[in-house]
Amino acid sequence: MRVFAISDLHLSVNNPKPMDIFGPAWDNYVEKVFSDWKEKVSDDDVVVMAGDFSWAMKLEDTKKDLELFKNLPGKKIMIRGNHDYWWNTISAVRKALPKDFFAIQNDAIKIKNVIFCGTRGWLLPDENFSQENQKIFDREVIRLEMTLQSAQALKKDGDKIICLMHYPPTNNAKENTKFTDLFEKYNVEKVVFGHIHAKRNVELFFEKNGIEYFLTSCDLLNQKLVLIEEV
Repeated sequence: MRVFAISDLHLSVNNPKPMDIFGPAWDNYVEKVFSDWKEKVSDDDVVVMAGDFSWAMKLEDTKKDLELFKNLPGKKIMIRGNHDYWWNTISAVRKALPKDFFAIQNDAIKIKNVIFCGTRGWLLPDENFSQENQKIFDREVIRLEMTLQSAQALKKDGDKIICLMHYPPTNNAKENTKFTDLFEKYNVEKVVFGHIHAKRNVELFFEKNGIEYFLTSCDLLNQKLVLIEEV
């Protein structure tokens, strides 16, 4: 089994919102992503998507976006991003998903000997942090620990934990945060995140305190899935 990752697909079949206004990296990007997907992924593989799946505002409006994945190989796992306004109750989301498509929220899923967990995350505290941002950040720290506890409960000897976040869990200086502290506390192997689209001063891959981090925004990956694990 191989695990691939990509994020920030920003699909909009039902209510088209062209992404090419953000630059040439977005020209025909959906076709490019799916072409690469079909070339790389087998039915035994997993593709994780770290948020911002669809521009839809309501769950029913994601139907055509989700239908795009029906004939794509592999199991699909996703978390919520900051633009996934359509994501309401997790039970409703899961009911709407096609076969072999899974959503994570405050819990975890195990496929073979890999455990997947995750949460959206939030902006990192700085000197301009508002009380509202602090409230949301603190809540996301709690949610991250919940999903990591769920992962730990599933873990057996030899299992690996991959955690998904939408927002970056650390800054460009790779300083410790409450998020990275929790990854280390719960022995996470790899972290996948997205959200960032500016190419300046970003690293697509880095290691921090023994944990591998992958930035997987599709425009930064030239619309190609990245292999993050093989078991």
